[in-house]
Amino acid sequence: MPVSFDGVLRAATALSGVLPATPSWRYPLLDEMAGCEVVVKQENVQPTGAFKVRGGMALVAGMVERLGSGLPEGLVTASTGNHAQSIAYAARAHGLGAVIVMPSCAPEVKRRAVEALGARVVIEDGTVTDAVRAARERAAGAGWYFVSPCEEPDIIHGHATVYLELLREHPDLEAVYVPVGSGSGAAGACLVRDAIAPSCRIIGVQSAQAPAAWRAWREGRPVEDVCTTRASGLAVAASSGLPQRVMRGALDDFILVDDDAIDDARRLLASCAHTLAEGAGAASLAGLLADGDRPRRCAVVVSGGVADAAELADLGAPSRR
Repeated sequence: MPVSFDGVLRAATALSGVLPATPSWRYPLLDEMAGCEVVVKQENVQPTGAFKVRGGMALVAGMVERLGSGLPEGLVTASTGNHAQSIAYAARAHGLGAVIVMPSCAPEVKRRAVEALGARVVIEDGTVTDAVRAARERAAGAGWYFVSPCEEPDIIHGHATVYLELLREHPDLEAVYVPVGSGSGAAGACLVRDAIAPSCRIIGVQSAQAPAAWRAWREGRPVEDVCTTRASGLAVAASSGLPQRVMRGALDDFILVDDDAIDDARRLLASCAHTLAEGAGAASLAGLLADGDRPRRCAVVVSGGVADAAELADLGAPSRR
């Protein structure tokens, strides 16, 4: 099933009764610090604390539409946390089982949140790429459905509804800065922009400590790279096929920022926009601040606010830069 704007509209219809639209506000102090008008799309207020819940709910809604009573007994996936919570949340909503394989680097607060949603958590040593391999094997052994974190069209359609809401409410935006781990959100943003706001630029932002997607986009080929970022939502060691195919011809720019810049952006969101962001959730603002060509009116997406104790404590620490 290919990705499409029609798929985004179907996802928006499916989600409309279960996930209200999230706020998108401007904050004068943040505008002043950025030197431009900044709309903040606050996905940190989702029931799981991150935009990924849209993807899980859209995926299962699509399965119900296609399979009816023939749904699998359960879902298996791998994630550092936010995608994990999205699948656990969607599985619980539809009475399905869920097993989530999480890499050992996943924050404990995210593991506990997944378990609180009723899913079984399995810890796998290594990176999220290793966890994906283990999850695929578990799904095959149990006869459950393996949910690829980034290759499911309906997940991208669900993630794209963030940008459908944003660009419908703010049609005059000149650019949207999008955090990139696997790239499902950025791919969704491109689908929506192409359909309803063709003059708006979509700019991806990724941690320089986990640059696989950035390199793949620049080089036009699959890439594996180091993954040492502190931002768990960006901790992806290998590029993803479907998001890259969408982004390659549609993403206008792609910016790398280091983790210290992301932490500074987290502090700025907390102090100037009353917004709690985890590392991945602040990456888009870090990218805007690093962009010397930032436009007059733009938006940043706070993709999540599931901050662990270390991230919360770091909000009061001085900049490392």
